[in-house]
Amino acid sequence: MRSRSGPSALLTLLAGFGILASGAIGVFHAGVEQHWWKGLTTCSTAIGGQGGGSALDAIMNAPLVRCDVPAWTLLGISMAGYNAIISILAALAVFGLLGKWGRGT
Repeated sequence: MRSRSGPSALLTLLAGFGILASGAIGVFHAGVEQHWWKGLTTCSTAIGGQGGGSALDAIMNAPLVRCDVPAWTLLGISMAGYNAIISILAALAVFGLLGKWGRGT
């Protein structure tokens, strides 16, 4: 593989950091779900602008979404946990690819 530099290496590095940030958010959210630490004080939900009702009515009638309860799990791992695992592995792969490009092998 030939050595890469310039814009392609920079964009790959930025993509790696973006993926790593996604993994960090996944770790944080999984920790909140497992009650390892406290999360944000409130969670939010999307409020649609359907009908002619007021915004206050829409807010008051919106369903409560809990941040500390997993919405879905598979084999005991929540979506946030899978996000953390997959994102961190992908970031390691990207940074490993950058290392190969830097060595020119």
